[in-house]
Amino acid sequence: MMSNVQFGTLGGTACSIWNSFDWSNLLHTALVAVVGAAVSYLTSRLLEGRRRRRRR
Repeated sequence: MMSNVQFGTLGGTACSIWNSFDWSNLLHTALVAVVGAAVSYLTSRLLEGRRRRRRR
């Protein structure tokens, strides 16, 4: 079982980490990650289609 000191330390750590995030950069990073994943998926699908046509 956790004591009040441990809960306080954990809560203070969580608050300091939460406060250190720059939310605009986090949103930008998430958007770039979504675009990158979509481009990667589409590229792999296009290459797979080209490979199938070559095998025929």
